[in-house]
Amino acid sequence: MTGNKEEARMAWEEWEQLKAAAIERHAAQMQLNQLPADPGGSTGTLISNKRAWTKAGTDIGSLREDIGKAAGKLKDGQAGLGKESGCLTAAAQRDVHASWETYLKNVGGRCGRLSGLLAEAGDHQLRTDQSVEAEIAKLEVVYADTPAVGGQGKGR
Repeated sequence: MTGNKEEARMAWEEWEQLKAAAIERHAAQMQLNQLPADPGGSTGTLISNKRAWTKAGTDIGSLREDIGKAAGKLKDGQAGLGKESGCLTAAAQRDVHASWETYLKNVGGRCGRLSGLLAEAGDHQLRTDQSVEAEIAKLEVVYADTPAVGGQGKGR
């Protein structure tokens, strides 16, 4: 019986050590999620200016141009592929092409809208973060990723 009591005591001690270690880890993680106390009492140094927002918008807008060029090359690559080919590979390629064409159109549209939002954010810096975040979230609804296609039998 002494062995069982000893094993129970060792298990209990191990349990207490595990709990203490978990509490330590949790406390350390909580430290990472907080700013250290500022003895000087300053309110922060975040600086935002219209030029930075405008540049971000312009850079995103230039991505739209690159995406348009890629879509053009994708379309050129489809030249010569007949619409009524009896080849299953050609039919699958048309499906994938249509999917990518839609995807690139949506990504380009998303870049265009985001470009405008970033430029507008620079103009309206007094808007709250929540309203800017809500506008960007609307993009997720309008430009949701297309479902995967290709490799699906579609009755063929």
